[in-house]
Amino acid sequence: MLRLMPKIPKILLLAASVALVLTVFLGVNSSGVSAASAGQDGAYNQMKVYSEVLQHIQTEYVTDPNIPAVTNGALRGLLESLDVDSSYLTPEEYKTYKAAESGVGNGKAQVGINISKSRLYGFATVVSVVPGSAADKAGLVDGDILEAIEGKDTRDISLAMIRLMLEGAPGSTLTVGVVRSNKAEPDKITMTRSMQAPPPVGEALYENASILYLKPEVLDRDHVNEVESKLKGMQKAGNRKVLLDLRDVAAGDMSEAVRLANFLLKSGTIATLEGQKFPKQVFTADPAKTIQATAPVVVLVNRGTAGPAELVAAALGDNKRADVVGERTFGEGAQQKTFELQNGAALILSVAKYESPSGKIIQDDGVTPDVLVASGLDEGAGVDEEEAPVTAAPAPVVKKPGVQVDEPLTKALEILKAKPA
Repeated sequence: MLRLMPKIPKILLLAASVALVLTVFLGVNSSGVSAASAGQDGAYNQMKVYSEVLQHIQTEYVTDPNIPAVTNGALRGLLESLDVDSSYLTPEEYKTYKAAESGVGNGKAQVGINISKSRLYGFATVVSVVPGSAADKAGLVDGDILEAIEGKDTRDISLAMIRLMLEGAPGSTLTVGVVRSNKAEPDKITMTRSMQAPPPVGEALYENASILYLKPEVLDRDHVNEVESKLKGMQKAGNRKVLLDLRDVAAGDMSEAVRLANFLLKSGTIATLEGQKFPKQVFTADPAKTIQATAPVVVLVNRGTAGPAELVAAALGDNKRADVVGERTFGEGAQQKTFELQNGAALILSVAKYESPSGKIIQDDGVTPDVLVASGLDEGAGVDEEEAPVTAAPAPVVKKPGVQVDEPLTKALEILKAKPA
């Protein structure tokens, strides 16, 4: 069976190096120490304890530990203990990261996985899979745990670097180890990277064309523009109600999510972005940008709904503008900032988080639907540890073997049918 618990020596070395970690993280210097807060004072007191532990390990442990390597691991662990989006990059990793961000390297071909990290075990976790992609054809689904990428344990790799490892030149291959519940060892799956543009917004009509079903695969400018065009054409087409399917939508831009929510929301708060030292931003609906202010709306979500799509669902649900149907969403909604360190390393730190109109932090709580309906699967306590839900489709028949009816879609249609136009 896969060992989900870290090895004891690793934990000891991690703890031992925290003294060095805190020195870097808190920026110890003469002026900083004199102005340290009560919280920092507590941290410095803990450093004495960790220094003691370090001394014992250096003098008594069975082998001489590689302290630089352990410190890198400790720094990564410190950042990831805050949230999965915060990362520590070594000087070598940061050089690679900057090259990728500037467009230098092997290109942006992908296998079709939106990835995060398991909050419980620290492995890379599939948030959603792009329909028709190499990952989809290989049978990967939301919630799959990637134990290894190219033979490297994903617990030991920051999320920023994991996402870079998924990219590569078109035609290159990617091998991952995928944990399956019915197997003792992870499955090794090899996929070929390709340049694949997201499909256009899916569209279908129900109830004699009175219900307009829309399914964007990503919330970027082009797809939100598509949704805008279809919403504007509703009256001419005789559509009176909207079913917005955001299941397995995990990519996009938060500003585009705000714009999409505003299409259906005439007034009220859409979202709030706030951090310890981040100026509070409140995104409010602009009536001039609203397209359909009164048409009944239902939003479909699942465990693959993340980030921008969660913001839309929360905005429409909290403002009682739409019924949200499906499963609790993944929980992704933070803004990061990169801090370069003197030795060439870097921190990617979450500096602000999005809140729903009701004040829930999307990153921490996700979005809980008004009407909970599982995708034909057993419900579990976790979000990213559960068996993955079925990929959404614009018709009530889904692909997953043994499941004949798309129950969340059926329920959403029932709710819309009962609403007066």
